[in-house]
Amino acid sequence: MSASAIVAREPMPAHRQIARITGWLFIITFVTSIPAALFLYTPVLDNARYIVGGGADTRVFWGALLEMILIVANIGSAVVLFPILKRQSEGLALGYVTARIIESAFILVGILSLLAIVTLRQDASGADSGSLIAVGKSLVAIHDWTFLLGPGFIVGIGNGLLLGYMMYRSGLVPRRMAMLGLIGGPLIILSGIGVLFGVFDAGSSPQVIATIPEFFWELSLGIYLVVKGFRPSPILADVESAPVARVVVPELV
Repeated sequence: MSASAIVAREPMPAHRQIARITGWLFIITFVTSIPAALFLYTPVLDNARYIVGGGADTRVFWGALLEMILIVANIGSAVVLFPILKRQSEGLALGYVTARIIESAFILVGILSLLAIVTLRQDASGADSGSLIAVGKSLVAIHDWTFLLGPGFIVGIGNGLLLGYMMYRSGLVPRRMAMLGLIGGPLIILSGIGVLFGVFDAGSSPQVIATIPEFFWELSLGIYLVVKGFRPSPILADVESAPVARVVVPELV
C-alpha cells in the first residue's frame, strides 16, 4: 500500500507582497538619496571653481547613478501601491502617482545640471574661466531649485498629504504613524515656501526641523511594511492571493 503526503506552503497574500515590495522601495529611496545629497555631490555644489579645476567626477557619477535608482524607486513605490490605494480613493491614488512622477522629474533635471558641469569641465579647454564659472554657478543654482521644488515641496503633497491621508483613512498602517505624514507634509510645503520667499535659507535650522516628521514618516512606513505588512482593512477584501506553492513528497511503502 502506498500513499502521497502533500506538503503545502501557505500562500503569501498578494497584498502582503505589495506591502513588502513597497517597503523595500521606500528604504531604497533613503539609501540612494542621502549619500548623493550629503557626500557625493559636495565637491561640485560647494566649490564654485569646480568647473575650471581638478574635479571629483567619479563621485558625481556615483551620485547621479544613485539618484537614477532613486527615481525608479520613487515611481515604483507609487505604481506598486496604486492597486491598493485606488480602493480607498482612485482620484487621490492617481494624484499620488502623479506627484511621485513630478518629484522625480525635478530630481532628473538636477542630475542633468550637475552632469553638465562635469562635461564642461572635461571638454571646455581653452574657454574663458570667468564665463565657465558663471555657467557652473547657474547650473548649481538650477540643481538647488530642483531640490527645493521636488524633494523640498512636492514630497509634502505626495508622500505627506496624499499618502498620509489615504493610509490614515484606510487603516493600512497605524494611524499614529500616518499622522506623521499629515503633519510632515504641510511642514515640508511651508518650509519650501519660506525658502522660496527668503524667510530663511535653504538648509537652515527651520527647514531641517520642518523635515523631521516627514523623514520619520517615510522611514517608519518602509520598515513597517517590510516587517509587518498592511494592517487588516476593508479595502484589502477580495485582493487575490499569490499562487499556492505545493510540494508532493511520495511516501515510501
